[in-house]
Amino acid sequence: MAPPTTTTTTVQEGQVAILKMKAAAPAHNENEEMECQLSNLSRGPNPLKGIPKFPTYREHRKHIVLHMAAVFRNWARNGYTEGISGHISVRDPEFPDLIWMNPIGKHFALLNGSDMLCLRISDGEVVGGNRTRPANNPGYYIHSEVHKARHDINAICHAHTIAGRAWAVFGKPLEMITQDICDLYGVLAVDNEYAGIVTAEQEGQQIARALGPKGKAAILLNHGLISVGQTVDEASFIFGLLDRSCEIQLRVESACAGNPSLKKSIIPHELAMNNFKMAGEKNWLYEEAQPDIQYEIEMAGDIIKAGLDDIKIDPQ
Repeated sequence: MAPPTTTTTTVQEGQVAILKMKAAAPAHNENEEMECQLSNLSRGPNPLKGIPKFPTYREHRKHIVLHMAAVFRNWARNGYTEGISGHISVRDPEFPDLIWMNPIGKHFALLNGSDMLCLRISDGEVVGGNRTRPANNPGYYIHSEVHKARHDINAICHAHTIAGRAWAVFGKPLEMITQDICDLYGVLAVDNEYAGIVTAEQEGQQIARALGPKGKAAILLNHGLISVGQTVDEASFIFGLLDRSCEIQLRVESACAGNPSLKKSIIPHELAMNNFKMAGEKNWLYEEAQPDIQYEIEMAGDIIKAGLDDIKIDPQ
């Protein structure tokens, strides 16, 4: 596939101001800001704590693949399946040049933690985890290039949802018409170049350019949606939020087209920015994902956790 001649990134108004503000915030205030946000979210004893800490890399790795499996089962419940399309990658906590991905061809609703396989980012070689099925090669091309470009993120989600593909036809950003979509105010990109089914690294590089250094999600023209985050939990919640927001935008556009007297109320910059500052933080978004993840783990029973103690990696 030939490299695209152009890549256009469209972001919401106010992105520069938001990103400059976040970049200028003193590092020592980050923990205080996170604790303040979570305290605003929860009240009483045992408040929400955000992203957990782990005593060993092994325990952290088990947590990652278990939550990956739960996210896939949630995707199946939400109808995000489309044949063998759709993939998630998460950077290994011990070896940052390795990523965990789902095997190609197994239904999302049947995935367990032990199904995940570990690939080297540089060449796609499987170096650990499940070796009974191959990885998704187009998925590797996309995810590896984004991981190479964005060392600040650990997880990437991509799937071909109905609402996401429908809105992606227009090559336009979403409007700030709900409180929820403000979680992505200033960090939602639109990739306006479609180059066909992914067969080489260029598509992943193009998506990485569209996301830029701070983007957290992108609408891919004629393709679908992609999201990134510090955890698979954060990236998956952003992905679901983006898909639901595409559906809301489509419904709103349809309602307006059928009734010219209807006027959309767009959340103004200052309010959207404040919403983003409060609800767009990685620990908040981690907690946002937990109800669905814990539901899937509970519903799946012991099978989703089986074999996690036997996961092995040979990074050489």
